[in-house]
Amino acid sequence: MARVKIKNALLSVARVWRQRAASGELSLETVVLYTQITERLLRFAEAQGVTYLDDVSPQLASYFIEAPGHDRHQGIILNPAAGTRRQRRSALESLFKEARALRITKAAPLVDLPPIPRDPRKQGTELTDTDVQLLRFHAERGMPATRHAALLALLLAGLHSAEIAATTTDDLDLTEAEVWTDGATRTPGRSCRLDEWGVRVLWLRRAHLLRGTKTGPPPRLVTAASSAYRSQASVCSGFGDIARLSGLATRERRIEPKDVTRYVARKVLYETGQLSEVARRLGLSSLDSAAALAAHRWNSEDEGDEMA
Repeated sequence: MARVKIKNALLSVARVWRQRAASGELSLETVVLYTQITERLLRFAEAQGVTYLDDVSPQLASYFIEAPGHDRHQGIILNPAAGTRRQRRSALESLFKEARALRITKAAPLVDLPPIPRDPRKQGTELTDTDVQLLRFHAERGMPATRHAALLALLLAGLHSAEIAATTTDDLDLTEAEVWTDGATRTPGRSCRLDEWGVRVLWLRRAHLLRGTKTGPPPRLVTAASSAYRSQASVCSGFGDIARLSGLATRERRIEPKDVTRYVARKVLYETGQLSEVARRLGLSSLDSAAALAAHRWNSEDEGDEMA
């Protein structure tokens, strides 16, 4: 078997990842993340004098997984978080798995590395109307210059983080109180209703972004990050800011965007009595998924009764 340089292996494996994304086996965000991580591996290995894939040892892989990094403000992080280390390991495992399948290496440097322990997950939260009002109140800090209120308004409309990241000023029809999303990897394009608060804050946000703008593409409402992965991560970090400002997210209590999605699912089900409407609003492919998000027990006969 001819020895293959890491750079050439990355090109071959990246093509496989893109093919898997096209067939729905991987999300595009995962492909972007894996590509970024393996490109960093290339630079890291070259700095150690390693240029061939077969020469990536378990020790080098371990050093890379544990290497210092940067936060979203470009500050140095000497001890990367467990989640970051798991992402690096997952990308490297996929790289070598695909490379072995392509018969360009027999190396498996991660096979004997110990697992990265997970911190105990904080208990999820079932948000109440009062909680959501608190989130709205604190999201308005600094608006319309800040993005928080727009982010929360889109989340309450039923958009998911990847969809929010892509939403532009042109996607808003505030006269009809609607926002259009083109969907994401696993969700279709659809129109979602905005509540009265959402219309108000998005009107202000759109006016702020378009002030003085005469040419160019319509600005995105929430994030200007360049890649799909960074954009989605930016949305999640922005929601984390809102949750902390509101006091709802603490060391003992975890609040995440999906908690708001569950709140929307329960609200839509209560207002319409239709799991099919929950699925449509949230872009879900099955009524089972809609029922799970709405915390509703059902069977096919139940849905038939509801839809009658």
